[in-house]
Amino acid sequence: QLQASGGGLVQAGGSLRLSCAASGRTFATYNMGWFRQAPGKEREFVASISVSAARTNYADSVKGRFTISRDNAKNTAYLQMNRLKPEDTALYYCAADKDYSRIYYGRTGTYWGQGTQVTVSS
Repeated sequence: QLQASGGGLVQAGGSLRLSCAASGRTFATYNMGWFRQAPGKEREFVASISVSAARTNYADSVKGRFTISRDNAKNTAYLQMNRLKPEDTALYYCAADKDYSRIYYGRTGTYWGQGTQVTVSS
């Protein structure tokens, strides 16, 4: 089970850090990803990280502004979001999968968090 948190309302240029806490003892065996969905739009990939954090990938729209990380000892993945823009406004979801390619290429995951709202005002 995944629990996403950390969303909120922030002005453009501000920062937020999202967390995705996982229950159970197998978090370290799952690749993690963040996705987002804005009203009226399809869900889109944001970032992904492999089980050992050796590999990370980002959507072009967030590259250089967002950083994905994980702490396997705390069963938690993070998404540090800096220099936020109004177009980053969306419901953000975390996902987990044993197969990295399903998250990065397939833009999906086996397990999903409930989503946390990020709203960036101009």
